[in-house]
Amino acid sequence: MSRREASSEGPRLFPNTRWSVVLAARQTTSPASAAALETICRDYWYPLYAYVRRCGQSPPDAQDLTQEFFCRLLEKRWLDAADPEKGKLRAYLIVALKHFMNKEWRRHSAQRRGGGQACVPFDTTLAETRLAADPQALAPDETYDQQWALTLLDLTVKRLQAEFQAAGRGADFDILKQCLMAERGAIDYAGVAQQLGVNEGAARVAVHRLRKRFREIYREEISQTLADGADLDAELRHLAAALAGG
Repeated sequence: MSRREASSEGPRLFPNTRWSVVLAARQTTSPASAAALETICRDYWYPLYAYVRRCGQSPPDAQDLTQEFFCRLLEKRWLDAADPEKGKLRAYLIVALKHFMNKEWRRHSAQRRGGGQACVPFDTTLAETRLAADPQALAPDETYDQQWALTLLDLTVKRLQAEFQAAGRGADFDILKQCLMAERGAIDYAGVAQQLGVNEGAARVAVHRLRKRFREIYREEISQTLADGADLDAELRHLAAALAGG
């Protein structure tokens, strides 16, 4: 059974995820581990930045703090202390960030201000726009989990769009993407069919396949944040609750 086929079923194991590669190689200088960790930092910086901002740090301090945290993560072998039995990247990163904020940041913030090298490039202007657009006054930990879930959804949409573009169907994706989050009864299949230039039956099939593939990719993206053997469905439930704001 292929990974894609397995992704739409119940709890499965997804070996060789980005996080499991990092965990497996945490005591070595593996190039695969370094590449995986850099990808992790690039993909998941925003929930950490949002957490820092919700803790009351100013945008400049939050940027410096988050960048310095990633530099330490990449350079100081902090993963040596990671517990593979716990197996959640989401949990590991927030615990490590809290430790850094409590024990390390105050000692180094003065000399680092404005002078630190950006280990992981990120767009703080966009980040501040996203924070300002969030009407919910969630606690920092709730903000972190919610933004983690939203980040995974964003990565899922980008992967799905890339698949359509690779198949020469980028224009179809632009039409169909409006159906991803819509309630099934609210989808205007006739309108979608007209835009796609197909009959309504074909439009229904296209929407069904899009939504099915979206669910598959979302499960895969979540699995990438778990160590081998972790409970994927439990993480799905946790993230669903985070998205609901509770």
